[in-house]
Amino acid sequence: MPTQKTVVVVGATGLQGRAVVHHLLRDGRHVRALTRDPNGVQAAALAQAGAQVVRARMEDVDSLAAAAEGAWGLFSVQPTVGSPGTAPDFTAEDEVTWGINVAEAARAAGIGHFVFTSVAGADRHREEKLPVNLVAKWRIEQHIAALGLPATILRPVSFMDNFTGGYALRNGNLSTGLAPDVSQQIIAVDDVGAVTALAFSRPKEWIGRAVSLAGDELTPVEIAAAIGKALGIPLPYIQIPIDAIRALSEDFAYANEWLNERGYRADIPATRRIHPGVTDFRTWLESTGAARIAAFLDAERTAGQDA
Repeated sequence: MPTQKTVVVVGATGLQGRAVVHHLLRDGRHVRALTRDPNGVQAAALAQAGAQVVRARMEDVDSLAAAAEGAWGLFSVQPTVGSPGTAPDFTAEDEVTWGINVAEAARAAGIGHFVFTSVAGADRHREEKLPVNLVAKWRIEQHIAALGLPATILRPVSFMDNFTGGYALRNGNLSTGLAPDVSQQIIAVDDVGAVTALAFSRPKEWIGRAVSLAGDELTPVEIAAAIGKALGIPLPYIQIPIDAIRALSEDFAYANEWLNERGYRADIPATRRIHPGVTDFRTWLESTGAARIAAFLDAERTAGQDA
């Protein structure tokens, strides 16, 4: 029979998956970390931390169901278009298919508690036109509901961790399509891991819930200033023109427009009531963020000198 000690983590080598694995291991759970590449660097690190690394692919329901057999809990997260490690031809339809496959595998394996990370705002589809990535998450949510899974839906906002690499750091600047003076909600990936572990620890309280999660709210200019202060360097913010983004991707351009005009609207005080230790941006920089950003900038400078 399944026991509450065993939790399967799908997407275990990604940012969210790694955070969830580590929090579950700290709680004393047996973790099956699913990955398509058990011999990869991240998989090896998870094994060293104490997880059981298992090969499975989100394209293959049978591999997922076999990996989940006998487990009680399952955490599911799928990459979005443009996520690190996804193929260039990965689409929103692929994301939906993968999410549905995981949900179907969970039902086949008789999972007792299914936790899915969606995205804040995905439930506003009746009110407004949503970006493609939110629509994809909502479609997965709807399939989970249709299957009748004992589920918890977590809807985090954008990640602080996005500011640690080439997504936002370019040529000595912080640069995105976000308007410089419009506040954006953000959360540390590690806090999603913490809330996931909390949900698994209190199934009676969490099964059937859908909650949005946010840890801080800052404008891009304020984010750049905070990073610059933490690193002791000037870090200007430069907005990428939406038309330049649209020339590459209409969907990505609309996503930026949606964030600038509507945004996530998560309840930060409610998140703090759920998880009192949720990290604000300054604390995140002090704990891990600044060091990661500095390492990226150093590597970028070194690469530039070697070119």
